[in-house]
Amino acid sequence: MVDSNNLESRIVEIYNLYYLDVYRFLVCFSGNQNDAEDLTQEVFIRVLKSLTNFNGKYNLKTWIFSIAKHVAVDHYRKKRFVSLFKDIFFNQLSSNEKKPDEVFEVTELKRCIHEAIAKLKPNYRAVMILRGISECSIKETSDILQCSEAKVKVDYHRALKELKRKLNIDIEGVLTNAK
Repeated sequence: MVDSNNLESRIVEIYNLYYLDVYRFLVCFSGNQNDAEDLTQEVFIRVLKSLTNFNGKYNLKTWIFSIAKHVAVDHYRKKRFVSLFKDIFFNQLSSNEKKPDEVFEVTELKRCIHEAIAKLKPNYRAVMILRGISECSIKETSDILQCSEAKVKVDYHRALKELKRKLNIDIEGVLTNAK
């Protein structure tokens, strides 16, 4: 339970701690920076409304990411996404250390990977983003997705297998290049 006298400073602290992580998760999930900004705002509005009821049963980060996952899935259901990872997102991910042809190859590979992730079933996509891109632990992922750790492991394995099939490339290279 959160002390109502200290609520405003607690909200500012929570926002500063988790905003960027939530935003990154939602960018990966939605594929659109504008949608991610709106969804992030929605997440923190829900956090604000529910913070006084937070009982500490779960880790605060896990609770916030669970809200973020629900917001993202709600958004997905409403809009019936056609394409999740657009080129605009990847054009902003450039490296100053690589030659232009290398940058092009990496950008093209990222685009292919994110298109393949976008075509996964929503539960595979969420597990892939949380485990493979956001590097959440199995425990954190299971808490966020509200499922067992075994289901996270199985879904992650199946998502990797499906990605490998869709991309027809070595899976170890997939996650290294997806970040």
